Amino acid sequence: MARVAFYAPMKSPDSPKPSGDREMARNLITAIRAQNNIVELASDLRIYDKKGERPLQDQLRDKAMVEATRLITELPSDTELWVTYHNYYKAPDLLGPVVCRARGIPYVQLESTRATSRLSGPWAGFAQSAHDACDAAQIIFYHTANDLITLKREKFGTQILVELPPFLPVAELPSPSARDGPMLTVGMMRPGDKLASYTILAETLEHLTGDWVLDIAGDGPARPKVEALMAQFGSRVRFLGQLDRDTLQEHYRQASMFVWPGVNEAYGMVYLEAQASGVPVVAQDRPGVRDVLMPSDHPNVSSGTKGLAARIQLLLDDPDLRRTEGDRARAYIAQRHLIPSATDRFWTAVRPLLEKEE
Repeated sequence: MARVAFYAPMKSPDSPKPSGDREMARNLITAIRAQNNIVELASDLRIYDKKGERPLQDQLRDKAMVEATRLITELPSDTELWVTYHNYYKAPDLLGPVVCRARGIPYVQLESTRATSRLSGPWAGFAQSAHDACDAAQIIFYHTANDLITLKREKFGTQILVELPPFLPVAELPSPSARDGPMLTVGMMRPGDKLASYTILAETLEHLTGDWVLDIAGDGPARPKVEALMAQFGSRVRFLGQLDRDTLQEHYRQASMFVWPGVNEAYGMVYLEAQASGVPVVAQDRPGVRDVLMPSDHPNVSSGTKGLAARIQLLLDDPDLRRTEGDRARAYIAQRHLIPSATDRFWTAVRPLLEKEE
């Protein structure tokens, strides 16, 4: 049994605001805590500069200095490991390296990225701090092949890079979908990349023929724009609003397929949820997204909305293909993306660090 200090500078896992980032942090805590380990939130101090504002960065550094001083004194004496989730140029870890150096605690990171292009410009100072924090980590766990590119190029000394695929915080798969209900989309409704995915989705639906229905789960400030995009389809597109986990699972249990283009998604937990229920996924073959999708005929971005529509139409017209693809997806998730696999990968890499400290 080990005692672990966990920290997420961008958003505390205790944040009341739902997001994929918060969800993944919670999942990681669950995975690390398995096998009777103790995981405690080291701090809820948020270090995040969205716009690149030097005065804000200076204020956050001052707060971090005070917090690090407190933690050096107050962190439980039997803490054996510090884990930081999502260190990057807008949200560098200003606590972990300082505390671990002072206390002699091994330091590892999860889902960190290096952005050398940001070492100049409005985030230059924070980007350097994120880079330095990466250098301080004995192990960096990466979630996607895209993240590995720069982590490998900038790898510091004897640092170890370990793949930790995104995962669901469960040990067993949910019951499989009947795959005979409406299509399903799950996505927050906000400007930027999410709205871009909804725009692609609306244009894709224009190419479909026959009888189809799409349920959309999600809400947010861009909902009026999403509703306007979908207005042309009338009752074929139904807005479910934001759903709790149990209600969403009921929709996975009926869905014929899951459709989401995935513009600039880091990976997307909803893809894992859909596949775990045996729901075939239609998404564009994009970096990050492809790391959580069962290998299949995912449309290239260059094929545009017609490529997405062709894949959807094929699945709409062939129930046997939906079942085959869904069953393959479930097997893929069971083998690679559930919590037992994540726990084993994490502790297999980290245990040697703790043994060195004994």
